[in-house]
Amino acid sequence: MKRWIGLLILAAVASACSAEPHAEPHTEGVGNIEESGRYSEKPPSRDGIGKVYMGREISRVMGHLAAGWLERPEREREERTDLLIERLPLLPDDVVADVGAGTGYFAIPIARRVPDGKVLAVDIQKEMLDIVERRKRNGAPDNIETVLGTITDPNLPSDGVDLILIVDAYHEFSHPYEMGTAMAEALKPGGKMVLIEYRGEDPGVPIKPLHKMPERQAIDEMRAIGLEHLRTEDFLPQQHFLVFQKPEAPVSGRGR
Repeated sequence: MKRWIGLLILAAVASACSAEPHAEPHTEGVGNIEESGRYSEKPPSRDGIGKVYMGREISRVMGHLAAGWLERPEREREERTDLLIERLPLLPDDVVADVGAGTGYFAIPIARRVPDGKVLAVDIQKEMLDIVERRKRNGAPDNIETVLGTITDPNLPSDGVDLILIVDAYHEFSHPYEMGTAMAEALKPGGKMVLIEYRGEDPGVPIKPLHKMPERQAIDEMRAIGLEHLRTEDFLPQQHFLVFQKPEAPVSGRGR
């Protein structure tokens, strides 16, 4: 297993550009912009798909062949992913959806924080979910369920999720409004979404511009799907930790 992950890391490094892995073309929706008028088109930039939402060009997707980038040994030190997991507002019996779960980098430690709940590891790439299932067979917590989503729907139960986590993936959604509304519907009343994105306002963050997002842009896009901005925390070295909530108070006795 270690040798296999090592080979993936080498592949990711070999295809890397600057401080992030190669992004695969992802053109769903381009050339067929929805009649709603929510999206527009432009000539694609180097790292974009040419589809624009609320003034933001959507970036290309990091594919499963660069999975090693997600598991690189220095990631915890560079991004303080340990603090990210520690600061998630979780209760032991929560149902958590890790949308864009990739290799399960976050789903696995989160599953240990919700021993009486479960983690729904959502991805649109079956190859990523196969990695999560393989890790479960090798000892990862069994309260993780893999969910194959689509580019417009994470396939989550309506009003069935306490918290949704999206780490460095939202900016790649080819249909952010459709995915966003589906995720909002999946949250229980009072449920939270934690959005992690590299700080687009900070030129010192060594990530390509389309793979970063300013706080204001994120707030506006979440507001468009009916989520309230509770707070932004910047304890992470390079990323915003944005917390949103579905309207209506949580069930009595389950305060956070």
